[in-house]
Amino acid sequence: MKNLIVFVFISCSISVFSQTDFELVQLPLPNNASYSYSQCEPSIAIHPTDQNIIAAGSILSDYYYSLDGGKSWTAKTLKSTFGVYGDPVLMFDTTGTLHYFHLSNYKHGTWLDRIVCQSTKNVDEDFNQGTHPQPNGKKVQDKHWTCINPKSNEIYMTWTEFDKYDSKNKEDSSRIVFSKSMDQGATWSVPVTISSFLGDCVDGDETVEGATPAVGPNGEIYVTWSGPKGLVFQKSLDNGKTWLKDEKMIMDHVGGWDIDIPGINRSNGMPILACDLSEGENNGALYLNWVDTKNGNDNTDIWLMKSNDGGETWTDRIRVNQDSSKRHQFLTWMSIDQSSGYLYFVYYDRRNYKGKATDVYMSVSRDGGKTFTDYRISDAPFFPTKKIFFGDYLNIASVNGVIRPIYPRMDNQKITLWVALINEKYLESNGED
Repeated sequence: MKNLIVFVFISCSISVFSQTDFELVQLPLPNNASYSYSQCEPSIAIHPTDQNIIAAGSILSDYYYSLDGGKSWTAKTLKSTFGVYGDPVLMFDTTGTLHYFHLSNYKHGTWLDRIVCQSTKNVDEDFNQGTHPQPNGKKVQDKHWTCINPKSNEIYMTWTEFDKYDSKNKEDSSRIVFSKSMDQGATWSVPVTISSFLGDCVDGDETVEGATPAVGPNGEIYVTWSGPKGLVFQKSLDNGKTWLKDEKMIMDHVGGWDIDIPGINRSNGMPILACDLSEGENNGALYLNWVDTKNGNDNTDIWLMKSNDGGETWTDRIRVNQDSSKRHQFLTWMSIDQSSGYLYFVYYDRRNYKGKATDVYMSVSRDGGKTFTDYRISDAPFFPTKKIFFGDYLNIASVNGVIRPIYPRMDNQKITLWVALINEKYLESNGED
């Protein structure tokens, strides 16, 4: 917590300039969008060889694409035989084929019994009906993330399996599972459990969730997630055939991943994992990004740890946000531009105001996590209300110096979705916010 897709679509471009001179573009909704919390939980992907081509998605079934670097967008409604039920994850493979992963509500199955992957070779053409790893009876499959092996073009996917979602029965458990596709999403390996320590099914701190995979320079597969054992780490050195007998505990996830932020319906601090595959000095370095309450329940922060030995050891935690406000930063996401090894983080931030007024910030590290520069993206704060669902994450993509943070905001209790058009050359010629 899909061959034919689109019924109605519109094109739209709404741009303003923020106080930091970033161009902001509002994404339109499809005409037939009916979900009351549409445009939450966005995912964005940039084409690997043509950065003018960008794709995005949001719950429950929204799809967007741009052919001009994000200046204008077309909005469509995604459909599939298997149903489209949120948690969009978009990713281009090395050939430029776009894959849209999402939850399922299949009428011939059960609610959320599979993760679906729909693919298209061109962002402005129809997707196929979709494929999926093998379901496991009526067990719920949820909160998936993916990565691509740039050498083999294999797709790796990890997610949480619930015996019974939201069950308080102590006999029901959650676990992390893995599946891969060796043929651009056409078929999938039988899912295997890669977590030895189980969680509960309540969808809270004691549930194992947030499993994000990353690929190393020699094809290593790394995975992190959070749960009752804190922040943990798994890896496979043989293409996913075998894994560590037990996942390694990295450190306690202070306060747990289910974090209380005033004005936000729910806010998770689940980890994001990425590996530097650039030709720079940090090639092979693993970066782990998350949110927790180490500095107090009223002062959540964005954190980073780094490993230079394949996850065997990790640095001490490093605070990403460079403010001294002792206010909330939350809902982080991280991207590595593999052309440079630069790290980009996007998150919500309340450093400038008291109360619930919320900005969007981006932090950048150009030296492997030693130092950071903060940039204010939003042109004005917004004021969320807890009674409206606001999603579990925002997102960011970066390719060849093109950076595209995507984020929802809430104004007058209405959610809208925005993309910031940012280039590294501009950032390097302008200072910190």
